[in-house]
Amino acid sequence: MNIYSLRRYGTWAFLLLAVVAVALFLIYSQSLVNDLAEQERARMQIWADATQQIASEGGSNDEQYLDFLLGIIEGNRTIPVILTNQQGDIVMHRNFNLPEPPDSLNPLFISEANKSFLAKKLTALRAGDNVIDIEIAPGLVQKLYYEDSSLLRSLSRFPYVQIAMMLAFIIVVYCAVTATKRAEQNKVWVGLSKETAHQLGTPISSLMAWVELLRSMGVDEDMLREMNKDVNRLAAVASRFSKIGSKPRLEEADLRQSLSGVVEYMRSRISQKIELGYTPSSESLCVKASTPLLEWVMENLIKNAVDAMPQGQGSIQVASALEGNQVVIEVTDSGKGISRRDQKSVFKPGFTTKTRGWGLGLTLARRIVEQYHRGHIFVKWSEPGVGTTFRIELPQAQ
Repeated sequence: MNIYSLRRYGTWAFLLLAVVAVALFLIYSQSLVNDLAEQERARMQIWADATQQIASEGGSNDEQYLDFLLGIIEGNRTIPVILTNQQGDIVMHRNFNLPEPPDSLNPLFISEANKSFLAKKLTALRAGDNVIDIEIAPGLVQKLYYEDSSLLRSLSRFPYVQIAMMLAFIIVVYCAVTATKRAEQNKVWVGLSKETAHQLGTPISSLMAWVELLRSMGVDEDMLREMNKDVNRLAAVASRFSKIGSKPRLEEADLRQSLSGVVEYMRSRISQKIELGYTPSSESLCVKASTPLLEWVMENLIKNAVDAMPQGQGSIQVASALEGNQVVIEVTDSGKGISRRDQKSVFKPGFTTKTRGWGLGLTLARRIVEQYHRGHIFVKWSEPGVGTTFRIELPQAQ
């Protein structure tokens, strides 16, 4: 199991814990809402009982008792209520924010706007469960409808506000941690690239001197020419590594010649059991590019394709074309393929399926294509045991 599989499992574990925490919070908040709703219903039941007692007492002379009951009714200043008679007409309402203020000279007068508002409220309340029957007299039943108080409504919405804030916090923390890790990785890879270029400088200079010494000793010139190609290639590789982390200079170039040169160079340096073919474009492939860096990308893709060959034999096909305003390059091999799970990870630093290797090649390739050349590189197609196609898309030079 590689580091990215562990990180993926860790991410899923973190998300699972977040979901569990949110679920527990919702359950607890809902229990508080239910408790408050029960308390409000109990208050409304007391309110209904007080209304029933006032109606049944009628002309009672016990003024203190009547004042007590009226105090219960008047004490409700938070829960909106509507009381209807047996015919369903509104006989009393309290605690509603009416569209028009009541007439101070005639409090019993209800304007048409307020009547319409209360009628709509009553219709909505009848569709709910917040209703209490009040038996005023045998066979005479009034109904008390009530809304949840503003406190209960706010408490009902509060968990979702907190969940949204919690999710936003998780996203911000995740993005910050990811960005920090990515920045640290970039610094490591840039430093490693420059150090590699620096370390290669001395042996390359030495090899150049040895080639000249061999030439003076009369060694076969064809052999020296091939050796010199490899030494120059090493120098080019060191130069490419030294440029990682700095913005390269882009110049307009036709990639057909570069692609042909890369294929020819690699063909003579891979196993003869592997067929390396190239289908050039019939149209000019002009792009603004750092040709040495793009050549390195192609070499890397071809080397990866060679490493993916079972029993060291198979075929690699390089094709290029102009599609619309994009220059397209595809490298297709008949290797072991890439699983769907790993296709999104192949460009991440440190990811490799080889027993040896640092997993930097495709990471640097993506940086070169996407950050330096404003292009796109991705796995177009892959099937385990059949092969893989990598596709590069670059904007055509205008």
